[in-house]
Amino acid sequence: MDEIDEIRQRKMEDLKKELEKREHPGNPVEVTDAAFDEFTSKYNLTVVDCWAQWCGPCRMISPIIDELASELQGKVVFGKLNVDANKSTAGKYAITSIPALLVFKNGKLVDRIIGAVPKQRIVQRLQPLM
Repeated sequence: MDEIDEIRQRKMEDLKKELEKREHPGNPVEVTDAAFDEFTSKYNLTVVDCWAQWCGPCRMISPIIDELASELQGKVVFGKLNVDANKSTAGKYAITSIPALLVFKNGKLVDRIIGAVPKQRIVQRLQPLM
């Protein structure tokens, strides 16, 4: 019976991980002023990419955010906040330079990453929080 219980336990853990992955989007989610607080508190670890259409460095970092959203699915959920269309949130978090990545753990701001930084640097900053 012990072996059967171990197999059951492993299968349950695998199912939990798969369910978690399904509940965590694998692509960045568009975030607005109205949905910002709900988004950042809904998941354990969220990263909000603050960007604007006219921002060249924002367009450079966008594919990196897309890759990370897929690669870190189940661990981190990424959102995108257009600062031109969502001035209230941009003002609340004093976004003066973009791109700016706001990192939230359990709904609380825990880190900021400013500028078009390499993918590895983003991962290094997120690793201790996962």
